[in-house]
Amino acid sequence: MAIDNETVKRVAFLSRLRVENDKVDATKEEFNKILTWIEELNEVNTDNVEALISVNDLSLRTRPDEVTAGHCRTEILKNAPAAEYDYFAVPKVVE
Repeated sequence: MAIDNETVKRVAFLSRLRVENDKVDATKEEFNKILTWIEELNEVNTDNVEALISVNDLSLRTRPDEVTAGHCRTEILKNAPAAEYDYFAVPKVVE
């Protein structure tokens, strides 16, 4: 399957990417290289290969949950760049 310039523009639009007109041909070539690589991967026989969750056989160590004293709001707010009414103060991001 080969990608043409119109497909590049459509994929860019759907991906919300800006591809300048002078870069469409280069992007098309990259897409075609990726598709060629995927076709090569599809040729690999994986019939007797067990699916993996991870390539590592290690399990992550977890720490035990421990109840702490809590109620240390003032100590925590000392680390805040700004605080109001005993809460972290952050810039408004939603109008």
